[in-house]
Amino acid sequence: MYDVVLFGASGFTGGLTAEYLAAHAPEGFRWALAGRSPAKLAAVRDRLAAIDPGVGGIDLLSADVDDDRSLRAVAESARVVATTVGPYVRYGDGLVAACARAGTDYVDLCGEPEFVDRTYLRHHAAAEASGARLVHSCGFDSVPHDLGAHFTVQRLPEGVPISVEGFVSASATFSGGTFHSAVTAFSRLGASARAARARRRVEGRPAGRVVRGRVGVPRYDRRVRAWVLPAPTIDPQVVLRSAAALDRYGPEFRYSHEIAVRRLPSAVGLAGGVGALVALAQVAPARKWLLERRKPGEGPSEAERAGSWFRVRFLGEGGGRRVVTEVSGGDPGYGETAKMLGESALCLAFDHLPDVRGQVTTAVAMGDALTARLVAAGIRFAEVGRTGR
Repeated sequence: MYDVVLFGASGFTGGLTAEYLAAHAPEGFRWALAGRSPAKLAAVRDRLAAIDPGVGGIDLLSADVDDDRSLRAVAESARVVATTVGPYVRYGDGLVAACARAGTDYVDLCGEPEFVDRTYLRHHAAAEASGARLVHSCGFDSVPHDLGAHFTVQRLPEGVPISVEGFVSASATFSGGTFHSAVTAFSRLGASARAARARRRVEGRPAGRVVRGRVGVPRYDRRVRAWVLPAPTIDPQVVLRSAAALDRYGPEFRYSHEIAVRRLPSAVGLAGGVGALVALAQVAPARKWLLERRKPGEGPSEAERAGSWFRVRFLGEGGGRRVVTEVSGGDPGYGETAKMLGESALCLAFDHLPDVRGQVTTAVAMGDALTARLVAAGIRFAEVGRTGR
């Protein structure tokens, strides 16, 4: 019945994604909003009607993460299901399972490594059998990094060892939902490590090729004129999975991923803040106190989002050539994330794409097609430097 069903549209990021789809979806687009509160969904629909009066008639689907029958009905009604309902490790598995069984493509905003690894173990085989494409991390985690590394590799010679370094800079404010997902992930580091080991045993390594990540040390890097710190995010894992799946990354591929901060006090404060957050998340009373600081559904104001930005610079080397590329845009956590998720769903629904199935990354499932969509939508992918032949 629908090209896309958006699950969680009454949340902060879900509402922004709904607004993006209402403003940018193609003519004849068939879509619906899904969630557990019909009243909240109706309020979202009324808001969308101010953007496009034709949206006032879109369907609202009642579904709850604890009701498998309702999730199955959502999955069976759509070509693509996009969900913003997190933390995913708590609320996401049922919807992935329903999509994997139904052969329905699935996209989310998950930045939780444990959830991604567990859904691979539980649902990859079913999705391969049904033809579903399960694509996690379709927002700032991890589209700019995954597609940016892919963009960089394509500007280097084929069939040679390749090395890529990614440096992330951003200015943004995070919502309550993002904060809850981060604290939940930090509180489950042991469970996350066990899931990663279990996945490695099942998944194995690419035959005849080497794909490795590198963890840097805090330092000043003259090449990017910034202090750099290892990034405790899912992004490098996603890049390395794309590299393992695609021969274009060469017989040997190495990747490192770091945060770049201009001022030393800011770098020290960031490292200390993340360390404190990880430590507090391990203790139940402290974790509860943290989670009470911001509620899901709360987020930055429109003015705060308008002043936010991101830039990811990639330094690539292979076959005697060096390239410098950048992916950049506006508000990374919300405005651009809603754009990335919306365009990912539209790309899966409408574009001619590689014949892949199961749990795959954005570069593997959509690659150049999604990059082209994001460029058209205002996100910049550019080569800014090159040396060698």
